[in-house]
Amino acid sequence: MRALYYASVSIHVLAAMLWLGGMFFLGVVGAPALRRIEPPELRQRLFYTLGLRFRAVGWWAIAVLLLTGVLNLHFRGWLAWDGVLGSRAFWATGTGHALAWKLGSVAVMIGVSAVHDFVLGPRSGRAVPGSPEALVLRAQAAWAARINALAGVVLVLAAVRLARGG
Repeated sequence: MRALYYASVSIHVLAAMLWLGGMFFLGVVGAPALRRIEPPELRQRLFYTLGLRFRAVGWWAIAVLLLTGVLNLHFRGWLAWDGVLGSRAFWATGTGHALAWKLGSVAVMIGVSAVHDFVLGPRSGRAVPGSPEALVLRAQAAWAARINALAGVVLVLAAVRLARGG
């Protein structure tokens, strides 16, 4: 059972690296580099193509994270409603606080990612490059990325705290 737990945690960490690392790479390296591409039509097409590819990878990573996250809770004995998750005493501990922050960050990131990937991204891909609509969508997408980055930092801090016992 211990080997399965370590395998699950390892896969969880690798999926987190892929998802968070990909988002940070796109925000810190990809987007600034693509903003220098001319003409605007090519820039928009590159952003859209890169976004579609990362969307596929990112949502697979999210699925793996959700599955391994539940498994990790199970292996740690935290899925029991009566003794852990339903206990006010558990949520009052440092471990409970760290888990709450981690789960809250995950929820924010999934929600923001869904809006970015399934609303803003497709609209942006259809907008006329350089148009007022495209500029507004780009600004909204940038804000979504910033919110996700902040939630990602909170998630990592909570995960480290959780791994170290709260």
